[in-house]
Amino acid sequence: MHPAIPAQPRNVWQAMTRPGYLLSAWPWRSIAYLVTGAVTGVATLVAIVTLAAVGGVLAVVLVGLPLLVGTALAGLPVARVERLRLRLVDLEPAPDQHRVPAAPGLWPWLTTRLRERTTWRELGYALLFAGLLWPVDVLVLTLALLFPASMTATPLLMATVGDGHEAKVLKQWTVTSWPAAFGIAVLGLVLMGLCAYVLGVAAGARAALTRLLVASREGDLSVRVVELARSRVRLVDAFEAERRRIERDLHDGAQQRLVALTITLGLARLDAPPGPLADQLAKAHDEAGKALAELRELIHGIHPQVLADYGLQAAVADAADRCVIPVDLSLELPGRLPQAVEAAAYFVVSEALANVDKHSGAHRAEIGGGHRDGRLFLEVRDDGRGGADAGNGSGLTGLADRVSVLDGRLSLSSPPGGPTLLRVEIPCELTELAESTEATDRMDRPVRSV
Repeated sequence: MHPAIPAQPRNVWQAMTRPGYLLSAWPWRSIAYLVTGAVTGVATLVAIVTLAAVGGVLAVVLVGLPLLVGTALAGLPVARVERLRLRLVDLEPAPDQHRVPAAPGLWPWLTTRLRERTTWRELGYALLFAGLLWPVDVLVLTLALLFPASMTATPLLMATVGDGHEAKVLKQWTVTSWPAAFGIAVLGLVLMGLCAYVLGVAAGARAALTRLLVASREGDLSVRVVELARSRVRLVDAFEAERRRIERDLHDGAQQRLVALTITLGLARLDAPPGPLADQLAKAHDEAGKALAELRELIHGIHPQVLADYGLQAAVADAADRCVIPVDLSLELPGRLPQAVEAAAYFVVSEALANVDKHSGAHRAEIGGGHRDGRLFLEVRDDGRGGADAGNGSGLTGLADRVSVLDGRLSLSSPPGGPTLLRVEIPCELTELAESTEATDRMDRPVRSV
């Protein structure tokens, strides 16, 4: 077997643990990172001081206000350059953590940036960079690079500037012999090798600080979590829209054709003389009726029309009426809720009533709840034997996941001997207010059968 090839280092810290660090490109990358940091820091200092000074002077005539706004946004280009420079010593991605404006244009972009914590954190980094970090970069380069390099160049200085007679070492000590000059050069080479690690440590520390302030992995993770939550909500909305589309297609298409087929078979059955043909028509008519009933149940399970037309309160009342066990209903909602919330809440109630009918042995159930403090509350209680388990094939596990997508919570309390209490809590706002009289009128209207 061939020995495993070690993974390439992803940053200067990993590179320094490898035997070939001094012969690799990482010391040179560290030097480039510190040198460009010094140059960028000087440019940042000049730009911030100029913008602040000119903007402050001209602010009295309102001309300087855009310059002051530019000063507040100075961290944006600095952070962008720093994320690019970070690739010199850290190959891990450094994504931009700014949010995308809700609308195109300068004003939405400006308001989004000024409201972001990331913008002000990047401004703080720019001020720290301009006032402290780049002088530290210069100091490290001077001590760890220029001093060993000047010691290594002692023989060259003695042969050129000193005419072969003497040379100044670090402008402090005078060397007058070639053996001493070459000895100092060897010492400079040794120090240069040691200082390569010093430069790596300094560049790695600077890169870690930069990543913490302008390219934090934790910040990127939080952005991904937020986007994941939003994508899950979008998927739920798309799923509900698809359910409604399927329900409409089945209701207006296949169901109407089955109704027409049933009527046609019924008329043919009445016109046919007694005999085998009439018997076959009667059988076909009965089968068509059964298929129509099954299709109606299927449509109701996909997305009940009463939920789309009249809302959660009417749909829950309809589910309670269809339940075999008597159900007391005390659900009061002052209006309509978001479609995804209504669908999730309705199917939780439907599944709970189905479980009460099949498994609880209860004589009576109760549904209560309402909307207050920006949250929907639902409770389904029964007087059955208890001992229910949401993870034991009851179907509530999937519904709990569906509720969690909406930042809601589903809890089940079912001690042996009962009672069983299922509680749902979903944060949401009303999308349509309704007066109590209007809600009553809606409840009195005939509901279209599906």
